[in-house]
Amino acid sequence: MRCARCLIWPCRSCWSAATNVSSPTVASTTPPTAEPRRPCVAVALSGGRDSTALCHATVRAAQALGLRVVALHVHHGLQPEADDWVRHLQRQCGRWRRAGWPLRLRVARLTQRPPAGASIEAWARQQRHQMLARLAAEEGATLLLLAHHAQDQAETVLLQALRGAGAAGLAAMPASVVRGGLTWARPWLACSPDAIDHYVDRHGLSHIEDPSNRDPRFERNRLRVQVWPGLLAAFPDAEQALGTVARQAWQAAELIDEVAAADLATLRSPSDGLDQRAWLALSPARQRASLRRWLKEQGAGQASERFIERLLSELPRARSGRWPVDALCELRLYRGTLRLARLTPGNTAATDTALWPPTAPTACLVLPSGLGWVQLRAVEEGGLPWSRLAGSTWRPRGGGERFSLGPDRPARSLKQQFQALGVPAWQRQGPLLWSGEQLLWVPGLGVEARARAAAGEPQLSLRWSAEAPDAAAQQLE
Repeated sequence: MRCARCLIWPCRSCWSAATNVSSPTVASTTPPTAEPRRPCVAVALSGGRDSTALCHATVRAAQALGLRVVALHVHHGLQPEADDWVRHLQRQCGRWRRAGWPLRLRVARLTQRPPAGASIEAWARQQRHQMLARLAAEEGATLLLLAHHAQDQAETVLLQALRGAGAAGLAAMPASVVRGGLTWARPWLACSPDAIDHYVDRHGLSHIEDPSNRDPRFERNRLRVQVWPGLLAAFPDAEQALGTVARQAWQAAELIDEVAAADLATLRSPSDGLDQRAWLALSPARQRASLRRWLKEQGAGQASERFIERLLSELPRARSGRWPVDALCELRLYRGTLRLARLTPGNTAATDTALWPPTAPTACLVLPSGLGWVQLRAVEEGGLPWSRLAGSTWRPRGGGERFSLGPDRPARSLKQQFQALGVPAWQRQGPLLWSGEQLLWVPGLGVEARARAAAGEPQLSLRWSAEAPDAAAQQLE
């Protein structure tokens, strides 16, 4: 009997080696099927040549291994032939099931459409992966097989290189990765497409030809149709060589990430910021790696090479500063600590002025005229009297305002008080709370001394944020 490299798993040990996981286990949720509770393996089935061969090879071996197989098909609705493809898969899987093979077909239809200007390829891939993960969970599968082969891997390496990717990008597609308890495995990643062609011919398998696979609008198709044949003619071993590049890049990326994780353990500030002085003590390569990992951990995504280069150039000389990451967040440096801050989208800040003043404390209240958000809490001392909220208004800084930190301390300009208390520049832009011409409260400074509540008087504290409600609530708690 043929081994896993020849497209069939003859025994449980070969199955484990091919997928890099132990025998699949059954999830705790009950799958929507009346079949016996055998371990379940999911196969992503588009209906094309590669996925058809993988599904056929898997289901042939499943009976002897005590497995059941669920084929998962995502109907994107992007091709006029998509309904015909579903009918083809229903007929094909029906024949295999009648032959006694433990196979079930699940079809999911996407109802969304790509947003204007979005990459159709990227959108479809994201939606497909989300749907596959959901269907696998519903079926109780902990292993999902994908039919990518050696040429797919080589093409991915080339595309990533042309995009200027580093080691993580050049690592291309992993043979096995676990996400959310589901193992995504590519058992044929070292298999040539010729071997799959031989398998399809040998078993007389019919499959779908997706016309979009030759659409030159998509960069992978341009590479496959216009570049790949010439590359193979000039370099016959290109497929294997690029596969080796992917494996070596993966090893390098793993090492870089391990070093970055160790460095970050000593670089983080108590507030999960990045300590500038400790970071500057690292070598440039480790500065780059730790910065990338920290940004990713903070939710900033995969930073571009240009952005990283800018930070490496400017951070060593900066005492404070702000660097936009995207439309939703920016980096802020103040007093030696680098932090990531979320920004308020411009179309979410405006609100009805009737929301102020509040009638009771609230966790996070939107301010009128796009002035941000404020949290109010009842306190026992040092707060602002509830009675002063009636008729109070929020205004941007106009210049010339003076503020007193204590009853026996002189009133000084806001700039002087901010500097004395070390308030970061971006926290100095918040609105001021006024009652007529009496300044009541300033973000970063607190309640004006002459406006503080008397002992025993109902009072509250305020905290301001420019950020959206969810981010602001997290920071203010």
